[in-house]
Amino acid sequence: MADYIRRAVDDELDDLRRSLPAIALEGLKGVGKTATAMQRAKTVHRLDDPDRRAMIEADPARVLGGVPPVLIDEWQRVPDTWDLVRRAVDDGAAPGRFLLTGSAAPVGLATHSGAGRIVTVRMRPLALFERKVESPTVSLRELFSGRRGPVEGETSVNLERYADEIVRSGLPGLRHLEGRALRMQLDSYLQRIAERDFPDMGYRVRNPALLRRWMAAYAASTSTSASYEKIRDAATGGLGDKPAKTTTQPYRDVLERLWVIDPVPAWLPTRSRLARLSSPPKHQLADPALAARLLGVDVGALLDGVPAAFAPRDGTLFGALFEALVTLCVRVAAQQAECRVHHLRTARGEREVDLIVERGDGRIVAIEVKLARKVVDADVKNLLWLREHVREDLLDSVIVTTGATAFRRRDGIAVVPAALLGP
Repeated sequence: MADYIRRAVDDELDDLRRSLPAIALEGLKGVGKTATAMQRAKTVHRLDDPDRRAMIEADPARVLGGVPPVLIDEWQRVPDTWDLVRRAVDDGAAPGRFLLTGSAAPVGLATHSGAGRIVTVRMRPLALFERKVESPTVSLRELFSGRRGPVEGETSVNLERYADEIVRSGLPGLRHLEGRALRMQLDSYLQRIAERDFPDMGYRVRNPALLRRWMAAYAASTSTSASYEKIRDAATGGLGDKPAKTTTQPYRDVLERLWVIDPVPAWLPTRSRLARLSSPPKHQLADPALAARLLGVDVGALLDGVPAAFAPRDGTLFGALFEALVTLCVRVAAQQAECRVHHLRTARGEREVDLIVERGDGRIVAIEVKLARKVVDADVKNLLWLREHVREDLLDSVIVTTGATAFRRRDGIAVVPAALLGP
């Protein structure tokens, strides 16, 4: 455990464990859930171990015993454990008693509610500030203060480093790899989704090649709100008989339950007078490295300006994946600040704001992402439009760039290099 990378979610867990008896840590396979939970556990039940699982299946109540905190790792492999923990909470389990980790919720599992008893905490791949790429100087929490004070900081992180961070992955177990070894591990990871994870969820993939094409098409739609019909068409181009929606619809459902795809929901405010907003989500995979690998691009291809299939505003795949990387970082920081992350797009697409970070009281910080070192007036027009429409509900506005310096423009918009943005 000497090499453990402390995460933003660690602070959240430590805070919750003081008051709550049961916490479920859930997220993408390989994201580090077990390692994080093991930092706290005194008793561990690893249900991905066949022998241990057989023992628990024979006597599920065994998971409640042992010195607390008790970790039930991959709980969904013996679904009865969830209800057992829930009932133990009802019976007065002490704060910090149980930790559960899970990489998926089985289809049709009626027990996965636990409302008021088991609190679920989401864990995502490593953000840039967790990877120690740079020491952040601009705090999302401070942006929510509404003071709109000076933002400062310098970074030497350049375009090539951002491209490298996209393809390198935010999964802790892959961070030490590069080149062919990294590519093979990512390919193996994607292959296991079809061969093992889908069957574990109760869905047998009859055509693994079609699933891979659908995932690649979804990756090509990164940072856009392209319709699922367009994604299906892109996945099945060149096929004589296109598969029915009933064939491809489960792909999306299962991949979302596996936390492989992590769409950004549309912002539909209740406090402002904004009208005619679009509601489709913006597409993102949980880790931009998965998208890059599905599309077969490396650092060189990104820097060469490979065009994006679904043409986001920056026009290149690098622009789309850079937005995905920033989105991951913002989501990790926002979760620590108890905020939700959305995107904004008007119904006809005249106005878009990449990320709307919303606090519990409905007040927001708006973030645009720009694959550029410099910001010109045209880049901030949607942020200024939003400020005019939501007024006091907009606490701050930010453009995240690949530049070297954090500063605030004369119009009040903060310009922040991605490497300098932290919680």
